[in-house]
Amino acid sequence: MSSAEATQFEAHRPLMLSIAYRMLGSATEAEDIVQEAYLRYQATPAAEIVSHRAFLSTIVTRLCLNQLQSAQAQREAYIGPWLPEPVLTGVDERFAPTQHAELHESLALAFLVLLEQLSPVERAVFLLREVFDYDYAEIAVILGKTEPACRQLFSRAKRHIAAGRPRFTSSPEAQREIFTQFLRATEQGELDGLMQL
Repeated sequence: MSSAEATQFEAHRPLMLSIAYRMLGSATEAEDIVQEAYLRYQATPAAEIVSHRAFLSTIVTRLCLNQLQSAQAQREAYIGPWLPEPVLTGVDERFAPTQHAELHESLALAFLVLLEQLSPVERAVFLLREVFDYDYAEIAVILGKTEPACRQLFSRAKRHIAAGRPRFTSSPEAQREIFTQFLRATEQGELDGLMQL
């Protein structure tokens, strides 16, 4: 592998880690997927790669889908709930402040738990479209599906996630106030106050 190819791979490493982590919910597994992608990237002749971003995204997404499909069988034997491993990934300083906020939201543990409601293919389509802003044609190529099928999968994924969202969101201040009132009511044994909360 030439130094230019190695540079291309390293330039896309954050994107690959982001895709893998969001699909798998585990930083360790995401690193393993990126390492496997590196091996496949090395084995591919440079002349066959038209777009490094598309090629590497495709490899990582397909490796994650394989991992998720085999992991589903393993998780069926596990009785307790599976929760993703929260991790803060590096942020490119070129992102605007609004993109920082979107990145933070997409890394929230609740977001990862919501993604668990989706099938592996729905999760891939949702993440590639909603978080990484791929268009449907690119997603179709990455997943080896038709564009209308990807649109349908995205729509279905959004419905599943919307069904799992809370009816309203409260501010951190309101949450803190309710928590404080809850603690006060339990410490003082105020059953009426506790029931009101």
